[in-house]
Amino acid sequence: MDARKRRAERGMTLIEIMVVVIIIGLVGTAVAVNVFGNLAEAKVRTAKSDLAKISEAVDTYKVLRGRFPTTEEGMSVLIQEKILKANKNGKVLDPWDRDYIYLSPGQAHADAYDVKSYGADGAPGGEGENADLVNN
Repeated sequence: MDARKRRAERGMTLIEIMVVVIIIGLVGTAVAVNVFGNLAEAKVRTAKSDLAKISEAVDTYKVLRGRFPTTEEGMSVLIQEKILKANKNGKVLDPWDRDYIYLSPGQAHADAYDVKSYGADGAPGGEGENADLVNN
């Protein structure tokens, strides 16, 4: 009985503590990889949702004024007319904190307009989260 009591009081060995720390590190790494992957996907989904809302605002402006805003007027006229709500400092920013780009006539939609985001990298082209996003 005395030997068991001394062993119980001794506590954990250094190897046991190291094994627990390694396991916690592996679990933490797996969670971090999944969370950051989902974060990138969430930003892309948010940008697509924003593009749809901006397109609705542009279409509303056309119904009210009989024309699309010019490239020079951009989305600022939609904000001034209170058709579109600015999200930061009076601007409409994508999830990567860059301005959405408005072109009328558009490049993808020559008879209408384009609203686009250049994605995570902020540069034209790219794949995955760096891909350009354009209104439908």
